[in-house]
Amino acid sequence: MRSLNLPTFAYKVQTSQAGHQIFDVVRRKYVKLTPEEWVRQHFLHYLIGHLAYPKSLFSLEKSVGCNHLRRRPDIVVYNRVARPLMLVECKASNTNIGHGTWRQIARYNAYFNAQLLVITNGVRHFCWQLDYVRGKHTLLEEIPCFDTLAAS
Repeated sequence: MRSLNLPTFAYKVQTSQAGHQIFDVVRRKYVKLTPEEWVRQHFLHYLIGHLAYPKSLFSLEKSVGCNHLRRRPDIVVYNRVARPLMLVECKASNTNIGHGTWRQIARYNAYFNAQLLVITNGVRHFCWQLDYVRGKHTLLEEIPCFDTLAAS
């Protein structure tokens, strides 16, 4: 797998009849190792290990209904009162991030109303903070630590 612009971690990979699998610390099981999953696992470890997001507040590929369609954001992080705090859309490292990806996460957020939207391909990361009162979104230079958000 391609090296990413994220900290490395001690990942566990196994090979089975289903192919290569990587251990997911949130779901606590091995999942199919795809280029997108490689990015998701690195990003999870970054959020948990470096930005102090509690592992218990994550939901992965949660299927929700929206206008008779099923949506599955890659990562949803909740705050301590079970409201969506952050949505993360992961793409494979060789995928360009463009307007289509922004529209995809915006459609998901029509259901969740999260405070932060993140798009990453493991090489480039974009994080927007949404202000629902003013109807604005701000591109942040870095992803905030959990404690910073929990305090606000």
